[in-house]
Amino acid sequence: MIRFKKLSLFQGSKQLLDKIDLTLYPDQKIGIVGKNGCGKSSLFQLLKHELSPENGELEFPPKWVISSAKQETPGVELTAVDYVLQGHSEYSQLIEQLKIAETQEDGHQIAAVHAKLEAINGWSLPAEAAKLLTGLSFTEAQMGSAVKALSGGWRMRLNLAQALIQPADLLLLDEPTNHLDLEAVLWLQDFLRRYQGMLITISHDRDFLDSFASHILYFNNQKIDQYTGNYSGFEKQKQEKEILQQAQFEKQQKEIEHLEKFITRFKAKASKATQAQSRVKALERMDKVSAVQIRTKFSFEFAEINKNLTELIDLQQVDVGYGQTTILKQIKMRILAGQRIGLLGRNGEGKSTLIKLICGELPAQTGEIQRNKHFNAGYFAQHQVEQLNLDQSPIWHIQSLGEDISEQDARNFLGGFAFHGDKTLDKVSGFSGGEKARLVLAMITWTKPNLLLLDEPTNHFDIEMREALSLALQEFDGAVILVAHDKNLMESVVDEFWLVNDGQVNPFAGDLSDYQKWLNENRWGANTKAAEESKTHSAQNKKEQKRLEAEKRQQKAPLTNRLKKVEQLIAQFQQESEQIDTILADNSLYQEENKDKLAQTVTRSNELKSQMETLEEEWLEIHEQLEAFD
Repeated sequence: MIRFKKLSLFQGSKQLLDKIDLTLYPDQKIGIVGKNGCGKSSLFQLLKHELSPENGELEFPPKWVISSAKQETPGVELTAVDYVLQGHSEYSQLIEQLKIAETQEDGHQIAAVHAKLEAINGWSLPAEAAKLLTGLSFTEAQMGSAVKALSGGWRMRLNLAQALIQPADLLLLDEPTNHLDLEAVLWLQDFLRRYQGMLITISHDRDFLDSFASHILYFNNQKIDQYTGNYSGFEKQKQEKEILQQAQFEKQQKEIEHLEKFITRFKAKASKATQAQSRVKALERMDKVSAVQIRTKFSFEFAEINKNLTELIDLQQVDVGYGQTTILKQIKMRILAGQRIGLLGRNGEGKSTLIKLICGELPAQTGEIQRNKHFNAGYFAQHQVEQLNLDQSPIWHIQSLGEDISEQDARNFLGGFAFHGDKTLDKVSGFSGGEKARLVLAMITWTKPNLLLLDEPTNHFDIEMREALSLALQEFDGAVILVAHDKNLMESVVDEFWLVNDGQVNPFAGDLSDYQKWLNENRWGANTKAAEESKTHSAQNKKEQKRLEAEKRQQKAPLTNRLKKVEQLIAQFQQESEQIDTILADNSLYQEENKDKLAQTVTRSNELKSQMETLEEEWLEIHEQLEAFD
């Protein structure tokens, strides 16, 4: 196990951790959360012995092997598979020994190395490396390509594969999903669920942490609080803890006030001096409970769109690609105001190409595109972040979007995106990745789009920013087309999915669980099963179709009735939940005489949340069943 004993850690003059006492056990799968700059990555450096604590001790098993992903990838001639195999240190050493023995024609040494390779299943490791790369969305061609021929994002996946292939007692992963597509994230979640050994992961993806974490470490105010369970469990426990802490704080403040009044009243009287002095000592000995620090959550909103808009864009038989190469063929797609589409498909199939076509960055090779005269797309992608002028300020960027934009108007607007004071005048070159992405989002919002095209918007966002984006998109009354590896964002924003696969763009009948099944069945090829089903359906005669339609109507009736009942219950529970929130906001509830009422209120609040979650899941299931009839 790993033990922290009164451990303190600094970054320069800034204290990150203060007197931490913590024990971690070998079978734990730990997610680390906390705002940027609180010391999460520094903890990794500490565990890798790249940093030393200023005070206290770190007890670490001396023979433990640590595996973590490198931050840089050299442009070498090695193939992708061979590069991954270098991550397995014992295998790499044995292969080098084997090469030397074969050069020297040393039969005894060759036999000895072969025996050691057999002991670690070395002969199957190349296949294991290929399996890892397959899971991370590499094609067979990419696996055989030289590392230097791959782009930065693919090289980062190679570093992740290296970390996963190394047998280790402790696996450290720092934001492992940042350079992955949804397919790879779903695969990684499954891999980590089955991982044997201690796992510590820094992540801003709540759904990712929910899929495997057994414990959460929460970094806050130079302390680390450990919670049992996944991220959703952590949020619930944290809320309950804060309610109890605030109640204890308010109770203690009244006790302090009472003691201080006694001291002030009787300290000058000889007959009461001893009692007054004892109360002074009681105050000094008192273990102070701090008030709960209520952080103002970041939030923003998109402007309302023209309510008279219906159809925004219509694509008919469109081909699109680059130069003479066609990526997508015969696209037929109408996008209506209010439509919310999630794009699915393996990396490289053409999701970003489709988005560029819709926003006008790429011209159609053939076919017809009709855009509404009021069509206004807001496009967020990684290259937008990279194209910011690093020598200019956020105010300059807003003012560059139009004429006669005053500095004060720009400053006021940027305040809604957490750019305040001098930050609005600072050069973008000093911004973090999250701040740059937030600035791009602000610029898009300023233009008042009626169609948002979001291509992996959350790569640099923390959990709070992701939640703010999710809420803003839920309130947005325009259309949304989203590509994201953040499963929670997709599920909370998207109403329908389209699959980009094998040069085609078609509606996908199912949710992300169905997509994961589809991936497992169609990892290397097109969706032949869907094609066969389509062919069978088209062969049905009209009489059979009418009979089926009648059956569907009968089957849909009980589902429709249940849906209405579920919606009524959700509305009822929401109303009660709002009433409870009002009760919890009343400070008198936290007085000693109301502790039973407080406990009952908190219990009922949690019951309502659980019941609403169950009902919302049922609501979604019913909708999916109804959609299956269409």
